[in-house]
Amino acid sequence: MKTSFARFVVATCASLALALVLCPTSLLAQAAAPAKEAPAAKKAAPAKPTPAEQAAQREQFLKRIADKVDVRLDVPYAGNDNPRQQLDIYLPKNADTKKPLPVVVFIHGGGWSGGDRKGYMAPASQLAAGGNYAAISVGYRMSSEVKWPNQIYDCKAAIRWIRAHAKELNIDPDRIGATGGSAGGHLVTMLGLTAGNKELEGDVGQDTAQSSEVTCVVNFCGPSDMAAPLMQGDAAKVDDPAVAGLVGGSLTEKADAVKQASPLTWVSSKAVPIMTVHGTKDMRVNFTNAEKLEAALKKAGATHYLVPVTNAGHGIPIGPELAGRIQKFWDLYLRDQKAEIETTAITP
Repeated sequence: MKTSFARFVVATCASLALALVLCPTSLLAQAAAPAKEAPAAKKAAPAKPTPAEQAAQREQFLKRIADKVDVRLDVPYAGNDNPRQQLDIYLPKNADTKKPLPVVVFIHGGGWSGGDRKGYMAPASQLAAGGNYAAISVGYRMSSEVKWPNQIYDCKAAIRWIRAHAKELNIDPDRIGATGGSAGGHLVTMLGLTAGNKELEGDVGQDTAQSSEVTCVVNFCGPSDMAAPLMQGDAAKVDDPAVAGLVGGSLTEKADAVKQASPLTWVSSKAVPIMTVHGTKDMRVNFTNAEKLEAALKKAGATHYLVPVTNAGHGIPIGPELAGRIQKFWDLYLRDQKAEIETTAITP
């Protein structure tokens, strides 16, 4: 379990870039290929795989895990054939218990304008292979297709679908964790703050009678204050392009939407437990976003663990210490295993 979880965390944090398509294909390629001895001399980074190469890597990877994980890809959750409104399911074939399993839901980043749920194929599979958790990777519509709040509508619809199908999947509907990086971190934080909020619930899908509540959240580098500059220097003097694209206009003209999209707006004592992992030198989403969220949640009396990663940027290096803290968080809130979770800064 520890090994598979560590791999899961590494892949999660390798997929944090807000404005890039989140698809850790290098991890998938490594997982799909036999282990090789490390070269003596450092070589240039390989070229990004083509779509055909990525598909081949995924197919090979799925064959390698077929005896451990039941993988169900491209499952619609919104009652239509929109490929963005689909999810991928990863269930352990040799679960440690016959009881319904807790599930960790992965939501990808990509500036709300890119990214792919299949980028989490390797970490989700490896988490499920550990036997203690199911995993589900969720897609949502991009800002080029629809504007805010449709992205959170989709995420909530996916959670409702999971809950509606919990029995057939042998998933515990009361133990749903959610994790994501950057834009995905923003969306999972919103899930953790807005359960039952009619304004942000939407009516996507056929399971509207179900709850969209999650149990706990691990947020990697997600923005919390959408009205403030997310970057520094000259980039802070203009509207953030990702946020402007999300709300469909300038932040001044779309002030109401910007406020609605900001997690800080929805902080209350009803927030679920949240862990925020953020690099102190993040130049894409300022570390101040984590500090603001920490202050607001603490003031509201909610449970929040801020784990700063000293001098890390928007991609966070993962070592045993951080992997262990995240494992303890999931185990505490999804498996009722007692744990003390440290929040002191980690220096890579």
